[in-house]
Amino acid sequence: MDQRYLGHNWEQGAGSGLSGFLRENQQVARAPTQDGAQIHADHAARARRGSIWQILAIALSLAIAAFSIYVLVRAVSAIDPSALRQAITATSAEQIMAAVLLTVVSFLALTGYDGLALRQLAARVRYKTTALASFTSYAISFTLGFPLIIAGTVRYWIYSQEGLTASKVASLTAIAGVTFWFGMAFVLGAGLTFRATAISAINHFYPLINMLIGLVVLGAILAYLVWATIRRRDVCIKGFRVELPGLGLTLGQIVLGVIDQCAAAGVLYVLLPSHAELDFFTFAATYVFACILGVASNAPGGIAVFEAAMLKALPVASDEALLASLVLFRVIYYLVPFLFALAFLGAHEGFRRWNSLREAMRSSEEETVLEDDFNPLRRWYRDMWWKR
Repeated sequence: MDQRYLGHNWEQGAGSGLSGFLRENQQVARAPTQDGAQIHADHAARARRGSIWQILAIALSLAIAAFSIYVLVRAVSAIDPSALRQAITATSAEQIMAAVLLTVVSFLALTGYDGLALRQLAARVRYKTTALASFTSYAISFTLGFPLIIAGTVRYWIYSQEGLTASKVASLTAIAGVTFWFGMAFVLGAGLTFRATAISAINHFYPLINMLIGLVVLGAILAYLVWATIRRRDVCIKGFRVELPGLGLTLGQIVLGVIDQCAAAGVLYVLLPSHAELDFFTFAATYVFACILGVASNAPGGIAVFEAAMLKALPVASDEALLASLVLFRVIYYLVPFLFALAFLGAHEGFRRWNSLREAMRSSEEETVLEDDFNPLRRWYRDMWWKR
């Protein structure tokens, strides 16, 4: 108690005792009420700031999507449909096969995302289950968008059958997402750093600016590696706490991410009609930047945004040829894996239900045998009935 406050009440309070005690308790009770009001005000202020950032993010996504649709519509409106069909049919079988092979490499690298995440979480899951969960979650979320929700849901459907909890599946999805962004950041940073002059012809920045941006991106990755080495890596993502991998697994994340991004970029690169004006490393950096714009727009698969960015960035002989390559890329890298993913999920669920039914039938047969052993009269009656 504050002795000065008690003395002041004693001097001014007639009849003193009870009235002073009540006034004291009112004053003491007022402080926590004010503290609670302050805490509530702080929470409200943070909520308002969060709402403002969410509104700004949504506005940015809509602006990117709207501008990209405008650019794409203008570009497509000037394209001759017959020339587009000819460009598609002009694509050779060797280009198609190379694109399919690179798609397989990309999705194999994606299975490694889940493998590294499971190792970080100390969870033992068979590789065929890991491959099924990874392939189907990415193939479906790439096409439908909302990767955290859709990929997490598909993963939980499969991994929960192996005993993984919802929190572990959420952590796995977050760690796999970090691996994806590592690959994109490294390819973009390396491209801007070592192909600064070639990329300046695309983004119209000075080569020095491109190099500085690339060095900043690579420096951020290096800083993360140092941070992952010297301290605990607990972070809060979407309201739950995740421990990110250490140095060894992080280097594995970077390698897998680079393989995935380069293979995915290679799918479109081999489908282009001509590569004379653009080397692969410059193209890969341009491809990753277009993918980042697609992710920022929140459009399913970055559709329209990715195409508009590539149409504006790539120097090709004709827009029809480039659009034909983009259409084939969407079919080979997005649509075909999406259909395979749906088929695999259906087959997986069908086999799981059939195994459950078979186990139930086997259990029923075993119960019948046990009942016959303990009840010979029941067995005799059943045999006599069947004979009739």
